[in-house]
Amino acid sequence: MVTIEPVSEGKDDCVEKVKGKGDMVTIEPVSEGKDDRVEKVKDDGSSSLVVEEKGKDAEGYETASEGEEEQDEKSGSHPADDTYEDALTDEQLKERALSQANDMKAEGNKLFSSGSYEDALSQYAHALELAPEGPLSTEIRSICHANRAICFSKLGKYKETVSECTKALELNPSYLKALTRRADANEKLENYEDAIADIKKILEIEPSNDSARRSLQHLEPLAAEKRERLKEEMMGKLKDLGNSVLGRFGMSLDNFKAVKDPNTGSYSISFQR
Repeated sequence: MVTIEPVSEGKDDCVEKVKGKGDMVTIEPVSEGKDDRVEKVKDDGSSSLVVEEKGKDAEGYETASEGEEEQDEKSGSHPADDTYEDALTDEQLKERALSQANDMKAEGNKLFSSGSYEDALSQYAHALELAPEGPLSTEIRSICHANRAICFSKLGKYKETVSECTKALELNPSYLKALTRRADANEKLENYEDAIADIKKILEIEPSNDSARRSLQHLEPLAAEKRERLKEEMMGKLKDLGNSVLGRFGMSLDNFKAVKDPNTGSYSISFQR
């Protein structure tokens, strides 16, 4: 025989003490209005046992939904974020990417100012990766290419400077800084004709640019000198080629003399032994 008594007055009617002997007993709720709880009691034959609870209600107790939320937190799943991403339009995604690209560019500017040119190059490259293709990002993309150009110039890599300036000018043909930087790099590479072409382009856009005009006056004599030097080198190579052929016949180009006619500008060639 088993006797069931309330633990104490005023407590939850579903928590009971069991006295007596017998096998495992299943106890149903003792009053109406309570939730359906199933409890197990083991009787060791001597002591009173307190009923164990199974499940908890909404007032601070664990529920199935709470358990699932905890599992989601542990697994790192954030469905709300995915839903937010899906809700954005293509235009909004592009605007957000453009904002992130501007942040990368600003960070690159700070690194450049501190003399960290290699790190600045990386930040500008990240900005270019983030900036979407299209008219919306034309300005920032051209600026990032021009900024990479000045970084390469500081590092003494003038071919890379020319390449980055060219990319910037493809996006913005009237970009004065890119034209100036490419002209400077071409001058250092002794590509004087290319440098002059960029300076003339600057003067077309901005005729009052005195700095560009002075650069043009500086570059033109250098270009003329290089042309003469190249002409002499080419004539020397042609002479060597001619002597290699004439040598088979016991002659050389020294046996031929060219005389210029001052009236017509034409040349007459005479053979001398």
